Amino acid sequence: MELSVEISKYPLADDYIPAIKDFIERLNATDGISVTGNTMSTQIFGEYDLVMSVLSKEMKRSYEEFGKAIFVCKFIGANLDPALKPHGDN
Repeated sequence: MELSVEISKYPLADDYIPAIKDFIERLNATDGISVTGNTMSTQIFGEYDLVMSVLSKEMKRSYEEFGKAIFVCKFIGANLDPALKPHGDN
C-alpha cells in the first residue's frame, strides 16, 4: 500500500530553523521515499510501512536531539507524488 504524508514541524525553541532543516535533511537521505518541500510543509511519498517507520524513527530522533516540538500530519492512503505521472484515481 502506498502512502502520502504532509507534515509540518514546529519546534518549541527560539532557534527553530536548525531543528526543521535537520529533520528534512534526514528524510531526504532515506532511500525508497520521495520528499517534496515548500515553505509551509513537507510531503513524503512511498510504501506505507517504510514511510511510517521513517517518520517514527526521525520524529523520535528530533525529540531526543532538539527537545519539544509539535508535528502536524495529514495521511492519505495513496501515492499522490506530483513527480509521478497521473494513474487515474490513486
